[in-house]
Amino acid sequence: MKNSEINFTIDLDNQNVPEKIHWSATDNPNEGINDTRAIAIAVWDHYHRGTLKIDLWTKDMEVFDMKRFYIEIMSGIADTLLTATNDPVMSDAIEAVCETLSKRLDEEMKAAK
Repeated sequence: MKNSEINFTIDLDNQNVPEKIHWSATDNPNEGINDTRAIAIAVWDHYHRGTLKIDLWTKDMEVFDMKRFYIEIMSGIADTLLTATNDPVMSDAIEAVCETLSKRLDEEMKAAK
C-alpha cells in the first residue's frame, strides 16, 4: 500500500492571522512550489454525518483572487460530484452558479479598472 502525505505550515501574526501558508505533498506535481495565499480543506465526518472545514487565507490575498478561488473550488466540486455520484442535474446546477458568479466577477474587475 502506498502512503501519501500533505502538510501545511501556517505562519501567524500576534493576533493569529495567517501571514504565510506553506504546504508540501509527497505527490506534488509542481515540485518546488510550496507557498500559497489560501487553502480550503473539507473533511467528511462520517460519525456525525457532516463536513468539517478549514478555510485560511493570508493578509495579502486579493479580494478578486479570493472570489476566483472559491468559484474554481465550486466548479471542481461540480466535477467531483458528477464523478462520485453520476448526478448531472446537481453537477450542472452547481456549474451554472459558477458561470453566473464568474460573469459577475469579470464585470466587477472591469469596473474596478
